[in-house]
Amino acid sequence: MVSFMFSIEAVNDPERRDVVLARLQTVNDERSPALRALRRTPVMEARPLEVYATYACGERGELAGGLVGHVQWQWLHVDLLWVDAGARGAGLGSRLIARAEARAREEFGCIGSQVETWDFQAPGFYQRVGYRLAASIPDYPPGITSHLLVKEL
Repeated sequence: MVSFMFSIEAVNDPERRDVVLARLQTVNDERSPALRALRRTPVMEARPLEVYATYACGERGELAGGLVGHVQWQWLHVDLLWVDAGARGAGLGSRLIARAEARAREEFGCIGSQVETWDFQAPGFYQRVGYRLAASIPDYPPGITSHLLVKEL
């Protein structure tokens, strides 16, 4: 058995981070023909996808809700979804997610969608619009359960 001596440092170092990323990508490409085939294709690049709703009456352009996400690897990643308190219960959240999913399918060829949400936010909403629970992490952060939900598009 070979014995090595190491110096371990807990520092933020962008230059070494880039080296670690490049080396991990090389190992991943060696081990996964599927990932290697995707490398340097448009699906590898994260592209923003945003959908917004404004109130039709009242102040011009007043935001009623919005979905902020991105597409990558032919998947829609829902990063943020918010609906104004006055618009909740009117189906706006469902309409925002449906529009985002349609754009993801039609413009980017997405085959699935994923979202992370906390237990006090909207796991039931996502299940009602067709998402299924893929994983739950209790106490992430402490006292809160984080849920990962996915949907085939």
